[in-house]
Amino acid sequence: MSRIGKKPVELPTGVSASVSGQTVEVKGPKGTRNFTATDDVTISVEDNVVKIDPRGKSKRARQQWGMSRTMVQNLVTGVTDGFKKELEINGVGYRATMQGTTLKLALGLSHDVNYDAPEGVSVTAPKQTIIIVEGIDEQKVGQVAAEIRAWRKPEPFKGKGIKYKDEYIFRKEGKKK
Repeated sequence: MSRIGKKPVELPTGVSASVSGQTVEVKGPKGTRNFTATDDVTISVEDNVVKIDPRGKSKRARQQWGMSRTMVQNLVTGVTDGFKKELEINGVGYRATMQGTTLKLALGLSHDVNYDAPEGVSVTAPKQTIIIVEGIDEQKVGQVAAEIRAWRKPEPFKGKGIKYKDEYIFRKEGKKK
């Protein structure tokens, strides 16, 4: 029995959900998102609550049950609050600046890195050492943050590079004489 799947997804005020076939569409103050579930689950909307139930007792149906509920919850969270990832830049001369909608990164390479965020995701740099990635799609926000981080991952000796705000970098000791 799925502990996550059993919980219904509550819709806050200002958010509406509609189901057509296996597709759930959620509308809220920040936009509209949809998710198409597999045929292993049944989705229904009743008085500001979205319920997901498995069709049958197969292992796949039980797996899809919890995952589908989490996906619908992420739709609701995305259209109400949105998702946000913060990145920190550490290192001498490493910095980030915005030029219009392009993020310009100086990361000790022979050239500056220009990064254009995809549609639906906004990237800002309030300080030269902080990058904020925001959007209503959790997957896109995480993907953009990972792509930016991939330009200069934090290294374990000095901790230089781009890291997530809450990430811990395991530090190593340098060479001994």
